[in-house]
Amino acid sequence: MIKDNQQYFNRLHVIIDAAVIIVSYILAWWLKFLSGILDSEGGALSFHLYMRALFILVPLLLVIYYAFNLYTPKRVQGRRLELSNIVAANTVGALITFAGLFFLQSYEEQFQNFSREMFFYFFVINVVLEECFRLLLRRILRSIRRNGYNLKHVLLVGYSRAAEQFIDRIQQNPQWGYNVRGILDDNIARGTTYKGVKVIGSVGNLLYILPESKLDEIAITLGLEEYYKLEKIVAECEKSGVHTKFIPDYGNIIPTKPYTEDLLGLPVINIRYVPLSNTFNALVKRCVDIVGSIFCIILFSPIMLATAIAVKATSKGSLIFKQERVGLHNTPFHMYKFRTMYVQTEEEERKGWTQKNDPRITKVGRFLRKTSLDEFPQLFNVLKGDMSLVGPRPERPQYVEKFREEIPRYMIKHQVRPGMTGWAQVNGYRGDTSIRKRIEHDLYYIENWTLGLDIKILFLTIFKGFINKNAY
Repeated sequence: MIKDNQQYFNRLHVIIDAAVIIVSYILAWWLKFLSGILDSEGGALSFHLYMRALFILVPLLLVIYYAFNLYTPKRVQGRRLELSNIVAANTVGALITFAGLFFLQSYEEQFQNFSREMFFYFFVINVVLEECFRLLLRRILRSIRRNGYNLKHVLLVGYSRAAEQFIDRIQQNPQWGYNVRGILDDNIARGTTYKGVKVIGSVGNLLYILPESKLDEIAITLGLEEYYKLEKIVAECEKSGVHTKFIPDYGNIIPTKPYTEDLLGLPVINIRYVPLSNTFNALVKRCVDIVGSIFCIILFSPIMLATAIAVKATSKGSLIFKQERVGLHNTPFHMYKFRTMYVQTEEEERKGWTQKNDPRITKVGRFLRKTSLDEFPQLFNVLKGDMSLVGPRPERPQYVEKFREEIPRYMIKHQVRPGMTGWAQVNGYRGDTSIRKRIEHDLYYIENWTLGLDIKILFLTIFKGFINKNAY
């Protein structure tokens, strides 16, 4: 039922967002040209011509909002996260808009007369109104359901960790509109309470409760050891016509976000959801990598040239250092860096990670490592397809063999292309930091990938990802 209701709420959000965009745009036009607050005269273009831009602006922003997870369920997105996504989405929308005006003005003269200042006002007003409307919507939902309207009355069958977790989430999110009436269980004494929800009888009482109680849903939350009862319980619930859902108690077995698929009528549970296993998602990410790497190579070519000269002038040896790393599907590749160490033998190179004040590092190399300038040649790895702009950082083969035995789920990171930067790196886990924490962040990225998340990581990299305090 939550999923069904969420679809209606998502459609409502899209309609509200479209209306807010239009209102914000008209307010910005009024503020710029008619209010007199800004001492601006009427624009060189007519009101109707400005309004025609909405036919492009509205769908553009709605697509960007979708990319930034602004239509995901409220139960997985808090208010602060939603606000940050609204700001980030409008920032990307502004950059695209200004870039579009810059390129279009060379083709048609009328685009030269579009007020950039008005568009700036629009994006500021839009962020404020978007957040206000979404906060209002949250308050309305909470108020309606706290007053007892539109509630779904649920009975849990089975006392388990899954039952406790379900109750926790229900109570933390009253806007979902669920009221847990009680729990049936054969092994827990009647009257036992968890956060106000009582065990009201045994599983056998379901035969008497179903015909008499006005229940909207039954949630089967049996422990793993009681799954043999499933067939009988489901049959009884289906016979009564009450909507039934199954909440599996597999938290310690599958600690991730699984998903189901239908294999010619056979339900199959996939242990881990990897969005980039979808061909369309992978194609979109690869296109962004190609365009982004070419753009960055051109943009940073003066910096790379200066770095190359500095490396070559201060130490003997090759300009580019190639090192074997493990990438997508455990395939090895050579990752490129500007050389930051004195030339070493193969045995010296295998010594291990660099230490603080490592004598093998050149003076220029120390600066390059601290500022991440040594990483720029990896843009060519991205262009080749060995790496991505964003993804888990790749490791050397000997460390992969070591970590795969020591850290559960370590090898999951190789289900996507390794990246120049990643979610772990922008959260401070790079260089000499906890490898377990890095893997936790890598797994979060792999399971929650969106184009919006990639853009967010790239922005965070620009502001706080280049300087590496843990680099030696």
